[in-house]
Amino acid sequence: MELVPAEITPAINRIKRAQGQLAGVLRMLEDGRECEDVVTQLAAVSKALDRAGFAIVATGLQHCLTNGDEIDSVDVKKMEKLFLSLA
Repeated sequence: MELVPAEITPAINRIKRAQGQLAGVLRMLEDGRECEDVVTQLAAVSKALDRAGFAIVATGLQHCLTNGDEIDSVDVKKMEKLFLSLA
C-alpha cells in the first residue's frame, strides 16, 4: 500500500519538527551542555518519531479499510509487525 502525502501531512510535519530538535541535540552535545538537558531533548525527539510512525501505520491501515479493501486482504501479521517495530 502506498501512502498519500496529503493524508500523512501531520506525520511529515512531526518528523520535520523532530529533525530540528535532533539538530538542537547535536548542538547541545557539541556545546557540552548538561547530560540531563541533552537526554530530555533526545527523549522528546524519540517520542516525536514514535508518534509519527504510529500515525503513518494507522493512516495506512485506515486507507486499506476505507477504500473498499476487504479486511481479509489486509495482511494483519504485517501490520502487527509494523506496530511492534515502533514499540
